[in-house]
Amino acid sequence: MDELDSAILRELQADARLTNRELAARLGLAPSSCLVRTRALREQGVLKGFHAEVDLAKIGRGVQALIAFTIRPLGRDVIRGFETFALQQPEVLAVFVLGGSDDFLVHVATPTIADMHAMLVDRFSKRKEVIGFRTSIVYTHKRRLAVDPVSAADGA
Repeated sequence: MDELDSAILRELQADARLTNRELAARLGLAPSSCLVRTRALREQGVLKGFHAEVDLAKIGRGVQALIAFTIRPLGRDVIRGFETFALQQPEVLAVFVLGGSDDFLVHVATPTIADMHAMLVDRFSKRKEVIGFRTSIVYTHKRRLAVDPVSAADGA
């Protein structure tokens, strides 16, 4: 991973819809060289995919929450089972397996608070491994769209 690869990552994270020709022009590369580098980043698994960002409120899912779950008994099969179940729920955006007092953090988006409550009571709380959960409503959500790799000079 050199500075040129890092620049490719920055540009594609900012706008994944760039054509190879546009990307090459921004970086001062020949289109063929840019394509070779971008393909290599994909083959190495550095670039895992290209995604569209959706405004959740505009698609009827304006209420977001982070829900911390505690499950028992802890074991690989139980963890994998809960993770699989959570990811199958249409309201779930992301699932994090944690260390510490909470076992999972689940990011959800629903149309209303009542829909979120129904999801928790009717589906999640009926799972035998769930012994408790805490819900934190998200008022605003911002995320960093471009992440630079750590270079050897940074201590990696």
